[in-house]
Amino acid sequence: MKQAWLFPGQGSQYGGFLDALPTHPTIKETLDEASDILETEIKLLATAEKLKSTKNVQLTMLTAGVATARAFLNEGAAPDYLAGHSVGAFAAAVTSGVLTFKDALHLVSLRGELMESLQDEAYGMAVVVGLPESTLIEITQKFHTDQKPVYVSNRNAPQQLTLSGHKEAMQNVLDYVSGKGASSAKMLNVSTPSHCPLFLPVQERLAVEMENITLQRPKFPLIANRNARVLRQPSHIVQDLAESIALPVRWHEATSILFENGVRQFIEMSPGDVLKKLAKNAFPEADSYSVEKNGFNDCLYLAKNEGV
Repeated sequence: MKQAWLFPGQGSQYGGFLDALPTHPTIKETLDEASDILETEIKLLATAEKLKSTKNVQLTMLTAGVATARAFLNEGAAPDYLAGHSVGAFAAAVTSGVLTFKDALHLVSLRGELMESLQDEAYGMAVVVGLPESTLIEITQKFHTDQKPVYVSNRNAPQQLTLSGHKEAMQNVLDYVSGKGASSAKMLNVSTPSHCPLFLPVQERLAVEMENITLQRPKFPLIANRNARVLRQPSHIVQDLAESIALPVRWHEATSILFENGVRQFIEMSPGDVLKKLAKNAFPEADSYSVEKNGFNDCLYLAKNEGV
């Protein structure tokens, strides 16, 4: 049975989540390493107050994913594939060996800073459930303007899509779809309009920064965010890391590719279980787990024994 390790993105965090990580020597070592590199105690960045910062969210999410995956690897488990949602892709790249943890922390810190520099309280994200992608795209075009843009961004499931852009334009879309077949349409508690053209400047700066990074061949293949392709070349992986910030995350397509390649066991690294739920709903015949909800020891046992 092939298995894939999944790394969640922004939105799975909660105050104090680093304190809730499993008790394991490798996890402690990784948290200490992050603190040394950042020259600040990483757990202090994961308080409810500090997590109001996009940069802190992304640094702590990266650290949690890397720490959990390293513990699995050091206990003898190994994935067939890796996939990370948005900033989770950086944790996947570190786990695969393409990036060092130090380089990833630097890139994610810069990514967060650049996103915050373009942050405006008038912008954010929303989620719509129950409408097909083509229908939602057509609807957003009714309300999109240069002054108040709105885009369909992440494709998390066939009928679970996110919007990114100006809050007024998004609210107009939400009001419209609520009477047009959407089972849920609401604003998200996200202060950045991620994965849309508004973040092209971030994409461009990250691409330049990555030219100075030494890359290694991946030990495990990754699935791209922007086009759901299997990535085995270091240059293709970092290209996806840079470009995906201004492009939709095609998460359902990515996990579908994993399923088509024989993956029947999905294990979500800490924190949360959002990706576990998406996999379970999309592929009920596969086994889906999360370290936080199903427990470190149980998930490790299943990973080492291919689900038994």
